[in-house]
Amino acid sequence: MARDAVWAVINGMYEAYSRGDRDGIDRRLHPGATIFDSADPVMITNREQLNKVRDARPDEGRVRLSAHDEIVDVWGDTALARYLLKVEPERGADEVVRTTTVLRRFEGEWLIVHVHENTVA
Repeated sequence: MARDAVWAVINGMYEAYSRGDRDGIDRRLHPGATIFDSADPVMITNREQLNKVRDARPDEGRVRLSAHDEIVDVWGDTALARYLLKVEPERGADEVVRTTTVLRRFEGEWLIVHVHENTVA
């Protein structure tokens, strides 16, 4: 089922993040993906910008990410997922991030083409 495949890509990205595996994250992102990261006000439009945002993050130790309360819609080769993301750093306060993720299917593989994060106060 396409909905399950889309949700597996999203969860796989967060599992990779929790392991500190940038390549695992990047394998799930389309090379032209755009990102509104909750930690940076500028829209990220390429990997160089993404890596600068990643490198500027404070060291919080291991961070566990878990997505939940998802709504996932699939229309042909396009999918839209809305969900809450729980961020649990080893050091620092937990956060909840409202997230919208858009995916496209390229040659049978779902890739993330856009992520929009908004931290809940």
